[in-house]
Order: sequence, then C-alpha cells, then structure tokens
Amino acid sequence: MSNIYCRGVRGATTVEENSSEAILRGTRELLALIMHLNDIHTEDIASAIFTTTVDLNAEFPALAARQLGWGNVALICGHEMDVPNSLKKCIRVLIHWNTTKKADEIQHVFIKGASKLRPDKKDLPPVNWDELQNWINSNIDPKVRSFR
Repeated sequence: MSNIYCRGVRGATTVEENSSEAILRGTRELLALIMHLNDIHTEDIASAIFTTTVDLNAEFPALAARQLGWGNVALICGHEMDVPNSLKKCIRVLIHWNTTKKADEIQHVFIKGASKLRPDKKDLPPVNWDELQNWINSNIDPKVRSFR
C-alpha cells in the first residue's frame, strides 16, 4: 500500500475587476484547473487557504469552492500583504491535499496575470477551456449563494 501524504498545491489567478462575479468566476476556473490537472477529488482535500490582494473585497473566494461542492472542506480567506508594486487583483490558493503523489508530481497552477509570479510554472499541459467551463457549470450548486 502506498503512503498517503498531505501535500500543498498552489495556484493563483488574476481578475479584471473587483466584483463578486469576477472573483467567483476566476476562483472556480482556478480550482477546476488545479483539480483537473492533479486528479484531485473533493473528498481528499483537507483544507484550503485563499488570499486576495487588498483591492479585491467584493466576495470571499472560498464561496467558489463551496459552490463546487467543497462543503466538508475547511476553508479560510485573508488578504495578501500589500507590498508596493506587487501584482494587483490577484487571487491565491493553497490547497492541503491527501495524496499518494510525490511532491514533484504536483502541478501548481498560475494563470492569467499571476503567471508572472511563478514563471517556472507558467507552462501548463494542454487545457480544453470549453470542456473545463462545462465541468464548472455542471458542478455549481445553485443553492450556495453567499457566506453573508
């Protein structure tokens, strides 16, 4: 039997505006891509930490995870440090994932403007973005609307 480890999976994206829909759409896309590329199943996720730059406060990015069925996953949100001249309108996530994969087998995902945070991680395997969006649309729970 293979050993199970708790691994960290990182990802980040940027959004165009500080709106609830932009934050949720960008976060769902990021999470779906991370799950797809790493073959992550929700029941194997221990927890996730979401951060946004201080210019994003219209919505909790963790709501996007709840909308994708992460009902039993421990989630928390916070703001990144406001470092001068740093990337703006950025959403980051650190997922704690129970897996048999080795650390060097994990695909960290940095997309859109966030790809400049980790240029060494910007080359992703080919992604069918339409298929990914269809998966997101078919997995959104319409009853999960707000944390407020």
